[in-house]
Amino acid sequence: MTLAPKLTDRQQQILDLVQSTMARTGAPPTRAEIASEIGFRSANAAEEHLQALARKGVIELVAGTSRGIRLRGDTMRSLNESRASQYAGSLPSLVHLSLPLVGRVAAGSPILAQEHVDQTYSIEASLFARKPDYLLKVRGMSMRDAGIMDGDLLAVQASKDAKNGQIVVARLGDEVTVKRFRRNHQHIELQAENPDYKTIIVEPGDAFEIEGLAVGLIRHSLLL
Repeated sequence: MTLAPKLTDRQQQILDLVQSTMARTGAPPTRAEIASEIGFRSANAAEEHLQALARKGVIELVAGTSRGIRLRGDTMRSLNESRASQYAGSLPSLVHLSLPLVGRVAAGSPILAQEHVDQTYSIEASLFARKPDYLLKVRGMSMRDAGIMDGDLLAVQASKDAKNGQIVVARLGDEVTVKRFRRNHQHIELQAENPDYKTIIVEPGDAFEIEGLAVGLIRHSLLL
């Protein structure tokens, strides 16, 4: 078993915050959000702790994005193994999920139709705070500032409902897209996390459906 890196109490607190935020919203927190939650006076203090976590190999930092924080799958496995040894009955950390990887989705057909499944991966359930139903290969850079890059595998929990601020997989007409969900009295907004991409406005009566919620992210290289 690979030994988990030794973290300070503050580093562990920040790592737990990153995990819980990703589980709740599908994206990591910004430095300012970490500073506000932990009680730092500035975002610089949060950045220093994130850099320390990166040096210990627990996370990866993506330059140039406010939410460019990625959890390393191999390190999270060792952390969960360490936690499992501390708590009796911590068996969920040993459970593996069989998750289909969805590639391109044909117009008008279910997202999990057999012809869309490229392959199936066996992945430890402990990597996710909420159980995903499938992996979706990300195409494009519209969610770059949420730390979601072209080629990443987005872990998705099937759902037809979403709360404001969550990252969703949505079907709009014949297209399936990954965006941040916002609903107001007039319409629904599907917001990109990259200023090069415009917000998509969904008007009442438009062909629109939520397919699922983002509950985690995996770099494709970790599965090779």
